[in-house]
Amino acid sequence: MTIYRVLLLFLLWVCLPNFSSMEMFFRRTSEPQTKVVKARTAGRDGKVLHRQKRGWMWNQFFLLEEYTGSDYQYVGKLHSDQDKGDGSLKYILSGDGAGTLFIIDEKTGDIHATRRIDREEKAFYTLRAQAINRRTLRPVEPESEFVIKIHDINDNEPTFPEEIYTASVPEMSVVGTSVVQVTATDADDPSYGNSARVIYSILQGQPYFSVEPETGIIRTALPNMNRENREQYQVVIQAKDMGGQMGGLSGTTTVNITLTDVNDNPPRFSQNTIHLRVPESSPVGTAIGSVKATDADTGKNAEIEYRIIDGDGTDMFDIITQKDTQEGILTVRKPLDYESRRLYTLKVEAENTHVDPRFYYLGPFKDTTIVKISVEDVDEPPVFSRSSYLFEVHEDIEVGTIIGTVMARDPDSASSSIRFSLDRHTDLDRIFNIHSGNGSIYTSKPLDREISQWHNLSVIAAEINNPKETTRVAVFVRILDVNDNAPQFAVFYDTFVCENARPGQLIQTISAVDKDDPLGGQKFFFSLAAVNPNFTVQDNEDNTARILTRKNGFSRHEISSYLLPVVISDNDYPIQSSTGTLTIRVCACDNQGNMQSCSAEALLLPAGLSTGALIAILLCIIILLVIVVLFAALKRQRKKEPLILSKEDIRDNIVSYNDEGGGEEDTQAFDIGTLRNPAVIEDKKLRRDIIPETLFIPRRTPSAPDNTDVRDFINERLKEHDIDPTAPPYDSLATYAYEGNDSIAESLSSLESGTTDGDQNYDYLREWGPRFNKLAEMYGGGESDKDS
Repeated sequence: MTIYRVLLLFLLWVCLPNFSSMEMFFRRTSEPQTKVVKARTAGRDGKVLHRQKRGWMWNQFFLLEEYTGSDYQYVGKLHSDQDKGDGSLKYILSGDGAGTLFIIDEKTGDIHATRRIDREEKAFYTLRAQAINRRTLRPVEPESEFVIKIHDINDNEPTFPEEIYTASVPEMSVVGTSVVQVTATDADDPSYGNSARVIYSILQGQPYFSVEPETGIIRTALPNMNRENREQYQVVIQAKDMGGQMGGLSGTTTVNITLTDVNDNPPRFSQNTIHLRVPESSPVGTAIGSVKATDADTGKNAEIEYRIIDGDGTDMFDIITQKDTQEGILTVRKPLDYESRRLYTLKVEAENTHVDPRFYYLGPFKDTTIVKISVEDVDEPPVFSRSSYLFEVHEDIEVGTIIGTVMARDPDSASSSIRFSLDRHTDLDRIFNIHSGNGSIYTSKPLDREISQWHNLSVIAAEINNPKETTRVAVFVRILDVNDNAPQFAVFYDTFVCENARPGQLIQTISAVDKDDPLGGQKFFFSLAAVNPNFTVQDNEDNTARILTRKNGFSRHEISSYLLPVVISDNDYPIQSSTGTLTIRVCACDNQGNMQSCSAEALLLPAGLSTGALIAILLCIIILLVIVVLFAALKRQRKKEPLILSKEDIRDNIVSYNDEGGGEEDTQAFDIGTLRNPAVIEDKKLRRDIIPETLFIPRRTPSAPDNTDVRDFINERLKEHDIDPTAPPYDSLATYAYEGNDSIAESLSSLESGTTDGDQNYDYLREWGPRFNKLAEMYGGGESDKDS
């Protein structure tokens, strides 16, 4: 290996022109350093050329990268012409990598590289060299700059920026269609040799694809590649340097190529004939089934449009294209009838909506199939002869009269009998009824147009064999008018006549109304029931009339009001008339005829107090009565002075017991210790709950001796309270500290009976009644057992 490296360096030294001068010579001249030495040379044109001679002899240094030897790599030698070889000169190196990467022998000027150099990291280094006197440290030659260039070797393989590429190309593409271009890069020096020259080749993917060696463009290599046969391809591309020659380095990448779809396949039905069934009762718009053609393409290239192009049911059925499922949905267009037609035949076509003109030669891009639709019989409800019925009838017909007939039939081939009925929710008053067998509608109550002019009925038809199959139909009954109502006054009239009225004076205009509605319109006539000496009626012939006076002057003292019967009749057949009575009051009027007073009693009122004054007097009386009642209520609710003036009042507790008490153990009422120790009783204090009439000098109660019996103490206290006028009678003292004398009935306690040797007879318990029988048996029996 060492011999190979030496030979390689030798070849580079010989072959490269720059390597012919690997030393830098320093030459000493007799003149100063700035002196120019001229050499005369004849040029082509005969002129003399002058050349300046410098002290430095300069050339570039070259160094191979990736040196693998154990010693430092020799770079070159610096030498000055003033170097006598006595060691008086010292060579100094500075610049890129000086002292670390590059070192120089101070005496000989030899330059070495201390470690392996990578050209891809840095292609050249710029350094400066100088020779100085070792003793004076003064430069003997000016400093000069030189470059060490790193020569490249093929140590980097081509690399692709992506490990895996993804590309696509349309199916059925012609040969040579560009798919994608891949490019590899080589870090070696492209200006030196073929280290960076990359050649592309295909390792995997033939014979479907090829690659251009120089550009890396991948192209199709086979015609008519079909996506439906194969969609995915994996191609491996190799990039090799050294121009693809043997010994070059290489790198690979993978390209995944997908064939994209084009519309090169027409739709196809899987069946030539399709059979469907539909019930005859299916409403319009009902989906009865679907047809579907398959297309090997995808996306918009597989979109299909369905249509009915022929058949005997083109007007009975429609087809709708379902975009999401690419199906054709057949629907009912018109109502079906099994009894009329039982089978329909349709010709359905499926066609691509997006056709590529390049592939017309593969067409046509459509297909057809035959669809046979069978209509199934169902038990249909009855069918009325009309969608609705309208009957007109006069309001004066008799009850039970037939106003019309509805008809219905069973459309089925069995033709079942029909039963009719009325929906009573549409005839709540039960004015009509229907014959269940023939559908005749008749009245069951009298009709009155003035109450209801229209009646909207609902008739139900049901099959007798299958009552669940029903149908409804609307029946409208219009009541025609008959002149059966007499005209009446339009409003209530409050009529009056002035006492100073003159003959022929108008006192009222009247009009009439009629509930009937004749075809020719309303026409009324007005007249008096009898000749009246005071008033008359004049018909205006416009359905109004005037009431006029016939005499001069009226007196309310004689007659305060008049009753005037007026006859009103119509002109329809039969003529209807009625008599309305007007009440005409006699009133006092001013000169202009304005009413002032119509009451005759108003003349009899005295000229004393007016009505307003009487009301005021009545209000005053009511107010006085209210005041008296309030004063009496306040007197009854007098407040009494409270007995207890303060919550801080201290007094003996008043305890009421309805039973015998708790005996010696009951100490909740008061402190019994006071009674047992009379010496601690305080001086008598005045009561604060009442005001004493006289003030008494407080006096101490003499203390009882220590051995005083409690009973004597209580008796003494009782006497003191009896003679004390300030002690109210409601004060009482209750104590149970002293039991008193023995009870006549003696004690019932049996606590000591077990320890007493004396004989006791409990037979008297039986005499006390049934409540003590159990107790008598317990004690009586126990005594008997003891005796035995």
